[in-house]
Amino acid sequence: MNRIDRLYALVEELRAAGPRGRTARQLASHFEVSVRTIERDLSALGQAGVPLATRSGRAGGYTLDRSMSLPPLNFTPREAAAVAVALSQSEHVLFAKDARSALQKIVAAMPDRAVEEAWQAAEKVRLLVQSAPEPDAEIAEVVWRAVRDNHVLRVVYIDVGGVETTREVEPQHVVVGPNGSYLMAWCHLRQEDRVFRMDRITQAERISSPRPQRAAPEPLVDGHVTKAPASALRPERSLPNTDIGLSRGRETVDSARRPGR
Repeated sequence: MNRIDRLYALVEELRAAGPRGRTARQLASHFEVSVRTIERDLSALGQAGVPLATRSGRAGGYTLDRSMSLPPLNFTPREAAAVAVALSQSEHVLFAKDARSALQKIVAAMPDRAVEEAWQAAEKVRLLVQSAPEPDAEIAEVVWRAVRDNHVLRVVYIDVGGVETTREVEPQHVVVGPNGSYLMAWCHLRQEDRVFRMDRITQAERISSPRPQRAAPEPLVDGHVTKAPASALRPERSLPNTDIGLSRGRETVDSARRPGR
């Protein structure tokens, strides 16, 4: 995480903490930097006009002035348990840390009794876990930023036959599934849409020029229809045939995509 992103994240972390606040040591551990770095960042935020307050003593720390804080969301114990179950199903290298952070913010805004009730409910649930090959964390982050920012990627890819190729691709979607994670992209080498197993990408470099605005078909992989998480954030934008976030039917799977060979 670069410094600008961390400064924004620091404000959000203190906003979520509410009157409890956070110590410099807690913030340093959360953002995986030194206490000294956090103190410099907090000083920079203060100089920029962010209304920070400090509490001295053993339980002291940093808080954000109430004028910048929204009232905490009132999650019921059952809602918090449902979120914990949902987030526990997404332990992909790209989202695991953010999922933990989101759940910590929810818990921080709840009364201790409600947290205990949520824990007791979640304790009764078990998830079936299917092991799948994980991509390299640094490569996955480069791929994700290219998908998010619409940039062309240069990747080194090893196909199912063990053949290594270097190619430029236009990222479209990341697909996370029970058998692994995939990159959907237009391949300049093959001149068509391709599916790339992310754990088979051994190098990834983002090219500075943005990719062309090419229409991207719905990602369909390994005979599975896909679900779009964005539909949960803005359900009013869901297409008529995706009212539960599902993509097109199975009859289009075979013709929609080809593996990245």
